[in-house]
Amino acid sequence: MPRTVESAVLVPLFAGPDGALRLLLIRRVDRGAHAGQIALPGGKREPGDATLAATAIRETVEETGTAAEGITLLESLPPVHTFTTGFRIHPFLARIERPAYWRPEPGEVEDIIELPVADLLRPEARRHERITAPGLPDRGEWPCLRVGPIRIWGATWRILEPLLPRLADPPWSS
Repeated sequence: MPRTVESAVLVPLFAGPDGALRLLLIRRVDRGAHAGQIALPGGKREPGDATLAATAIRETVEETGTAAEGITLLESLPPVHTFTTGFRIHPFLARIERPAYWRPEPGEVEDIIELPVADLLRPEARRHERITAPGLPDRGEWPCLRVGPIRIWGATWRILEPLLPRLADPPWSS
């Protein structure tokens, strides 16, 4: 049994320029355990992190350029385990202030994605697709969310899927 790696992510929400509720996602660089995947900002807990929430905030600041002062934690969500890489991910729902410009961490983040929550709530976003990844069992199709070229699956999907219905109603709507 592989060692469990404690990690934390933010589920960062903010109002877009049109006032619509948006979710901040990242596309990981094409190397490492989660190469090229769409993910929530976050990462491994480090010895200097006082709490898992501190890990999520530190990683989000490092990966996106968001200011720590602009992050408001709202609640802790249930932890999720990855199937193949040994991570136990502790997600934290947060409101963030969108910076004037994003600063993706070049060694970790390929792209910053601002996805309208309304797009994720559309019935056609829910799919099953064949997904291949190192160590992932080939069991046919996996559940995912698809918005154009953006495919959310795995642990990120398992964090977001139960949360999305809650985001459709106030106080989340703009």
